[in-house]
Amino acid sequence: MQVARGKLFFLEDADSPHHNPAFYTSALDPNVYISREYADKPTRMKALTAFFNQVPGAARNIRANLKTPMPASFVKFGIAAFDGFADYYAKDALQAFADVAAPEVQQHLKASAQNASKAMREVADWLRTQQAGATQDFALGPDRFSKMLNATEAVDIPLGQLMQVGRDALARDQAAAKVECTKYAPGITIKACFAKMLADKPAEDVVAAATRQVPELTAFVQSHDLATIPAGQHALVREAPPYKRQNIAYIDPPGPLEHGIPSIYYISPPDPAWSAQKQRDYLPGKDALLFITAHEVMPGHFLQFLHSNHSPSLIGSLFVGYGFAEGWAHYAEQMMWDAGLGNGDPEVHIGQLAEALERDCRFISAIALHTQGMTQAQSKDLFVNECYKDEGAAEQQAARGTYDPEYLNYTLNKLLIMKLRDDWTASRGGRKAWKAFHDQFLSYGGPPVPLVRQAMMGEAAPKTVF
Repeated sequence: MQVARGKLFFLEDADSPHHNPAFYTSALDPNVYISREYADKPTRMKALTAFFNQVPGAARNIRANLKTPMPASFVKFGIAAFDGFADYYAKDALQAFADVAAPEVQQHLKASAQNASKAMREVADWLRTQQAGATQDFALGPDRFSKMLNATEAVDIPLGQLMQVGRDALARDQAAAKVECTKYAPGITIKACFAKMLADKPAEDVVAAATRQVPELTAFVQSHDLATIPAGQHALVREAPPYKRQNIAYIDPPGPLEHGIPSIYYISPPDPAWSAQKQRDYLPGKDALLFITAHEVMPGHFLQFLHSNHSPSLIGSLFVGYGFAEGWAHYAEQMMWDAGLGNGDPEVHIGQLAEALERDCRFISAIALHTQGMTQAQSKDLFVNECYKDEGAAEQQAARGTYDPEYLNYTLNKLLIMKLRDDWTASRGGRKAWKAFHDQFLSYGGPPVPLVRQAMMGEAAPKTVF
C-alpha cells in the first residue's frame, strides 16, 4: 500500500511524466545489458539491440509528454542526461561488445545504437531550444510536499517542526566540525579547514582509492562485529557513465532474483567543461571518499541490498524505498565513526562531517526550495556557507533539490534510524546490541522507517520519532 501511494503521488500529484525529464532516465539506462553478465555477450547484444530499437519511439513519447515551459534546472538536467545517453549508446555501449566475432549481430547492434543515439540527441537539442523560456517554477508547495512525505515515507509531521529538526542537525554537525577543526587546523576558518581536508586527495585516482577502501571497510565491520555480511558477493568500482553523473557516486546492486552478479559502485568524474581548479576541487579528499565508500558499499547500500535481497518478504525485497536505502547508508557513515573508524583522527572525522553537513543542507534546502520560496542561488549559498561545499558541488546540490525533492531523506531517515536504534537497544545491552539491531532492521527489506519502528518496537501505529 505504501509503495503504491508513493508512486501515485509522483504520477498524479507531482505529474512528473509531464514536467520532469528525470522521470524517464531510469527506463533509458542500458546498463543491465552491458555490466550484468546474466548471459553470454551475443545474447546480451541481441537484447540490447531490441532495447535500442524501442528508444526512438520512447523519445517521441517523451517530447509529446513534457509540457513547456519547464524549470531551468529540469531543462539542464534533461540536456545532460539525453546528451549522455546519445554519447553512450553510440560509443561505450558498442565498445563493450567489440570483441564479439559475430558480424551480423554487430551490424544490427550498431544500426540500432545509431538510431537510438540520434533520437536521444534530438530530445537534448529540443530541450536546448527551451532554455530561453525556462522558468523557476519548480516548487511543489507546502501541501504537496507534506503529502509526498506521508505517501512515500509514512512521515507525518508539521513542516515547521521538520525544518527545526534539520536546523538542529546542522547546528550539531557544525559544532562538531568546529571542535575537530580546532585540532586539525587551528587558527583558520571552518571553511578553510574543510578545504584543507578536501585538498588532501587520494594518492591514486579515486576509482583505485575506492577499490582499496572497500576491503578495509569490510574488515572493520567484521572485526567490530557491527553486522552480518552475507557471503559470496562483492562490489566492483567503476567510473560512472556520462548519462548518470548528476551525483558524485552511486551503486548499482543486483536485484533479488539475480544471482552471481556483482554490485557496481560508480564514481563520477568532474565536468570537463569546468576549469582545472574547479575540477580538482570537485574530487573528494581521501577522508571524504572513505565515507562515500562507506555509504555506497560497506556497510551502506551494498550491505543493505545483500540483506534486502534475502528478506523473507518478497515485497520488502522488490520495493526498497528511497528513505530506507539512503537513510541506512547515511546512518552507516555516522555509525562507522562512532564505532571507531579512524581511531579519533580529526581529519577522518572532518571527512565524515563533510558528508553529514551536505545531507543537512539537502534537508533544509528541500523544504525551503519547495515550501518557503528559496531560490536555487540561495540554496547554493547555503551549501557553500553553511556546509562548506566547493562551488561546483554546491551548484550541483542546489540544482538537484529542484528536481529531487526527496533528497531530504538522507538526514531525515538517518535520524529516525538513530532514534530507533537507541530505543530498541536500551533494553538489550546498548552498544553490545548494535549487530542484532542492524541485522533485524535490515531483514525487513526496505519499507518506510516508521513502519519498521512499529514492527520492532511493538507500537500500535507508525510514528515519526526523532
